[in-house]
Amino acid sequence: MSEGGGAATPTEGRADADLGTVYLVGSGPGDPDLMTVKAARLIESADVVLHDKLPGPEILDEIPAEKREDVGKRAGGEWTPQEYTNRRLVELAREGKSVVRLKGGDPFVFGRGGEEAEHLADAGVPFEVVPGVTSAIAGPAVAGIPVTHRDHASSVSFVTGHEDPTKEESAVDWDALAATGGTIVVLMGVGKLPAYAAELRDAGLAGDTPVALVERATWPEMRVATGTLDTIVDVRDEAGIEPPAVTVIGDVAATRDRVVEFLRNDRDRGGEA
Repeated sequence: MSEGGGAATPTEGRADADLGTVYLVGSGPGDPDLMTVKAARLIESADVVLHDKLPGPEILDEIPAEKREDVGKRAGGEWTPQEYTNRRLVELAREGKSVVRLKGGDPFVFGRGGEEAEHLADAGVPFEVVPGVTSAIAGPAVAGIPVTHRDHASSVSFVTGHEDPTKEESAVDWDALAATGGTIVVLMGVGKLPAYAAELRDAGLAGDTPVALVERATWPEMRVATGTLDTIVDVRDEAGIEPPAVTVIGDVAATRDRVVEFLRNDRDRGGEA
């Protein structure tokens, strides 16, 4: 795709030897120790790092300010349009720069990495995907919650709580999810919690189904709040749980109660909200 957004010509669709490379990098859930060795190496060697807020402050603080570009929130609380990020990746690569597009978790798990990969390919820009530890699994895990368990859940479904607002209707089939009997993990779903909790109850999921909210998983400020499908909205409000947070719905959420007393790590995380 050209800079103006038109379709790529055959020439534009080929990678040029003078182009830089874009690395779509997952930083993991936020703890620098959980970032992959390759991710750390690429960040150190990159000319420019375009990042969101979700990589976490400890990771972002280690990147020199002169090579960081924030494409998450702008001044005034506005989100950087995805179209701008796409254009910027191409611009920098065409300048011959090595570019890291740094995302929280894994770039291909609700991280819009797939959209950026397609845009880079259309523009003829070489890229590489560097997977990261997804918060959909790591968030519950560090809180003592396994997303699968032989006694409780043989399947797990990952759902976004923040779909494209231009969609006419949700693509999430809450009826089907309620009928699976497995674990449901919702990312970016703090604000929409009342809506999908009601959808799941209407679909027949029991009101006493355990639910956990894991806020800022692996960050120093990590908190966990637990309840049931009937109570979790009130629990969220009373605890003041805010994004970023992962919602875990299913019997596995109750296993935390059995292990939390002995759950330790080197940064003393796992506190109750």
